[in-house]
Amino acid sequence: MIFKGDATDIGERIDGLAAAVSAAGDRLPSDVTEEARGVVDRAGGRLRLSADHTVVGIAGATGSGKSSTFNALTGLELSAVGVRRPTTSWATACVWGADGARELLEWLGIPERHQTTRDSMLDTRRESNALDGVVLLDLPDHDSTEVAHHLEVDRLVELADMLVWVLDPQKYADAAIHDRYLQPLRDHSEVMVVVLNHIDEVPEERRESMIEDVERLLAADGLPDVPVIGLSAKLGWGVEELRGQIADRVAGKRATRSRIEADLRAAATRIESVSGTAKARSLAPARIEALDDALAEAAGVPTIVDAVQRATAQRANRATGWPIVSWLSGLKPDPLKRLHLDLGSSAKELTGRARTSVPEATAVQRARVDTEVRALADDASAGLGEPWRESIRGASVSRIGDLGDALDGALGDTDLGVDRLPVWAGVVRVVQWLLILAAVGGLVWTVAALASGGLGDDSLPHVVGVALPLALLIGGVVLGIGFALVCRVLVAGTARRRAAQADDRLRAAVSEVSHELVVAPVEAELTAYSAVRAGLSRVLG
Repeated sequence: MIFKGDATDIGERIDGLAAAVSAAGDRLPSDVTEEARGVVDRAGGRLRLSADHTVVGIAGATGSGKSSTFNALTGLELSAVGVRRPTTSWATACVWGADGARELLEWLGIPERHQTTRDSMLDTRRESNALDGVVLLDLPDHDSTEVAHHLEVDRLVELADMLVWVLDPQKYADAAIHDRYLQPLRDHSEVMVVVLNHIDEVPEERRESMIEDVERLLAADGLPDVPVIGLSAKLGWGVEELRGQIADRVAGKRATRSRIEADLRAAATRIESVSGTAKARSLAPARIEALDDALAEAAGVPTIVDAVQRATAQRANRATGWPIVSWLSGLKPDPLKRLHLDLGSSAKELTGRARTSVPEATAVQRARVDTEVRALADDASAGLGEPWRESIRGASVSRIGDLGDALDGALGDTDLGVDRLPVWAGVVRVVQWLLILAAVGGLVWTVAALASGGLGDDSLPHVVGVALPLALLIGGVVLGIGFALVCRVLVAGTARRRAAQADDRLRAAVSEVSHELVVAPVEAELTAYSAVRAGLSRVLG
């Protein structure tokens, strides 16, 4: 909700508190968020109503002279006092200036039979207009034995723009009013006045010290700046001073704004007290990397990388080795296929959804993962309020049970890049087979020449003084074995590169799983905390 006009700034603060409550969700204690939500609703409702009226509630205990103070301010006998006071849970309202007040009185929940306008037919006297715009409420006794009475007081104390607390010289230190009302309203000193009524019944020499004692008690309640007025409603002492206090706030049109600001500030401060004041933060990359490393080790990435290197070497040596003996390597089990990895297009048919046979994580590896998850959560929640520490810890392990299957599936789906031989290996394979053909051709030719007895004569072509059949035989064998030995060095380098590439791909897959199941839930909590901090900063500045 956004409020326009003169209330734009307050509207921004209301929106800030609403955003903080929304972002907090159910992470913070429900009584804290419900109170803040009530403040948002009340403040929004009040801003939509008359800005020309100031609601002033007069509250006090039974016998404090609250109603007589109300009558003294209005100049009318509107509220019954003493034994004549009726048993009712409704407040009485007196309005100076009826224009625009109807909706406000409806919002306050004051029945029409308990409403009086100061400019009505009941009052034809001409007097100062200092209280024009005042809606004066005489609240029920807050210490009444009737539950409905103090419930009504609680409701209207939350709605009034300004509060006048009437105390009795005999009960001004009563914990009922200090603990239940004054202390909880310690952020509302700008919109409160305290009246010590029946001051005429106090010996003159004790009046000043009694007022000072009331001021001391208010300071202990966190309200050192609230004015205290000694008043006698019966004799009229202090009535004008109280009327002046009310008039000043009405004339400045600041009571409504001050009350809303105080409510917002109090609600935001309470949220902050349980949420924490630490600055919003993000997860440290080093902490995420440590978690990814632990998960990669537990998932068997080093085992798979080793298998990739050995499988690449085995396959490339088979392709580039001397064909006469290289077929023997085919009898060795393939390291990757033993792990149910890199099975080609038939993988899922053979093993289901890319399930692997990587050895299960050891107890040490599982313990390391648990340690890194806790460390990540602790690092993320350092300095935050306990509710956020709990929510972040809960988020970090909320999907921990899915890690095993998710990692196994991610590793099984990763293209390890070992099913394709290097181009040079294919060329060497062709050359090796050409050399084998040359050697076989030379062998056949040599045997035929021996059989015909022509191997040693000049009828056969010679190369560097060697008969061509022997040259083909010897050259094919020697060059083939030589190529195979040289290629072993190239194969080893290729296997290391393929293993490094597989390691990068596997760790990237592990990181995706880590982010989805651990990091993202924690980051969501940190984002919510940041939103709460941002909302509170709009309220508190």
